[in-house]
This record gives sequence, structure tokens and C-alpha cells, in this order.
Amino acid sequence: MDQSSKVLVLYAHPGQRYSKANEQLTRVANGIRDVTFVDLYAEYPRFKIDVATEQERLLTHDVIIFQFPLFWYSTPALLKEWQDLVLEYGFAYGEGGDRIAGKLFLPVVTAGGPEDFYQPGGRNNFRLRELLTPLEQTANLCGLRFIAPYTLFAALRAPGDSRLERHSAGYEKLLQALRDDRLDLEAAAELPVLTAETLPIREEAKA
Repeated sequence: MDQSSKVLVLYAHPGQRYSKANEQLTRVANGIRDVTFVDLYAEYPRFKIDVATEQERLLTHDVIIFQFPLFWYSTPALLKEWQDLVLEYGFAYGEGGDRIAGKLFLPVVTAGGPEDFYQPGGRNNFRLRELLTPLEQTANLCGLRFIAPYTLFAALRAPGDSRLERHSAGYEKLLQALRDDRLDLEAAAELPVLTAETLPIREEAKA
């Protein structure tokens, strides 16, 4: 990968005016050089996705990020529609479908429940990365390199304490590290989730 990579953030939140956490994360992403931020609900309020435009965005970026709140253990509806239409056979997978192979992919997720909800025996029974297995397998099918989700648990409570500030600062560092090839990809892929405290970032880009 080139030393300076282009990062694409595809943001999907149907109720974003109620989300202080995603509002702040959005400001972070919009302020970083070589990061393209796309608000899918703003662009496609009627779900009429321009497939050609979206595929061109994928082709012209090196890192693909889905930023979204966890809705019923999955993505919001528009982001699922985006996947269904944009990741076409012959483009993203199948015969001749290697157009985005080799790029990096990671989810950036806000979850309403605390981390202990997302454990075997917890309220949601499964770890967050296990719940996101369909996204990980989609990445595998498309030849993308999957990175563990950057996650804010108990996101509704985060604006009331210092966690949102730490998480936002971590998001800025993560985006800059992806852009500058300073994220330890092997370590980031193996972790169950990424947090502001666990980001494996190198001081210098690889030679």
C-alpha cells in the first residue's frame, strides 16, 4: 500500500440527530486530510443508490470504513441496501469480481449496551465481532482485508463521561494511522475489537 492511503468513510445512521457520539465522530472524520466522508442517509434519503458512483468511490480509495450504530445486531437498513446493490457479482466477487480486492475494510460501531452485554452468557450472548461475522465474511468474499471493529460500547452514556472524548481522539489517530500506513494490520485484525486504548499504531510508517 502507498505510504499515503485514501480513506473512505461510509456513514449510515437514520436517527443521527439523536446521536451525540456519532455527531462527534463525524466531525473528526470530516476534518482529516485524505479522508472522504459520505453520509449515506443524506445522499440517498429514498434509498435510490447510485451504484456507479458508489463503485467509483470504492475504486478510488484504499481503505473502506462502515461507520454505523448497531441496529438489531447488524447495520442500518440503508447500509445493507448499499451492500446488496453496490457489491455486485463481477465487480466485488465472483468471476472477474476482483475490482476491490486487497483494500482494507473495518467497521466503526457504536453499541448501546456495555461491553459485558456482548459476551457468552451476557445479555446479547455473543461477542460483538461474532455478531458482525456477516460483514467479516463479506470482506473475505470480496478479497478485502478485515480489521477488527473500532467500537464504543454504552454509546448513549458516553457523552456524560470522558469516554466519548477518548474515543473521538482514538478515532482521529486511527484514521490518520490508516492514511499513513502506521496501523499494525496483523495485530488489528486479531483483536476482538479495537478501542482507543488498544489501537496498535506504529510511530513511523513502514519503509
